[in-house]
Amino acid sequence: MIASLRGTLEALNPDSAVINVGGVGFRVFMPVSMLLTLGGLGEEVRVQTHTHVREDAILLYGFASEEDLKLFEMLINVSGFGPKLALGMLSALSVEQLVSAIAGGSEELLTSVPGIGKKLAGRLILELKDKINTGWTGAKVVPVGEGDGEVVAALLSLGYSAAEASRAVASLPRDKKLPLEDKIKYTLGYFGGK
Repeated sequence: MIASLRGTLEALNPDSAVINVGGVGFRVFMPVSMLLTLGGLGEEVRVQTHTHVREDAILLYGFASEEDLKLFEMLINVSGFGPKLALGMLSALSVEQLVSAIAGGSEELLTSVPGIGKKLAGRLILELKDKINTGWTGAKVVPVGEGDGEVVAALLSLGYSAAEASRAVASLPRDKKLPLEDKIKYTLGYFGGK
């Protein structure tokens, strides 16, 4: 099993990078957010990797940190989630947002990711919620409160990304019971204050 790679960045593709290690080029599939910050061609890079073996291929998936890798491996252990779908989730949402959505049971935020329907989102929450709440040592978990899924859905319908909606909902005051309309106004004010 290949646990990490350190080498020269040889090529960047929309979904992967080629890292030259000792004259051998390894294609490593990565979240889009990591590909954008990986570095320039010819620079030395280091990635944590997951080796995925299928009967017709051996694929490498790369991540910037152990936390990213740990979450990816948790996702692919959920029934119905393969590496491509898990990588798509990590491309659409940051680790913090994904962990918060799972911990807070926010199906609305999870279903905003292409390829994730209500059934898969529910399964993801069911199988990972306890693991994340009890054992997550990576990103700070900011759960989306109960009933805040409607706010997320409203922000998504207004054209905000899932990441933006998650940040705005996390800024809602937790000490008050606000009606839906007030929550939406408050989150829109969050964007206005930036």
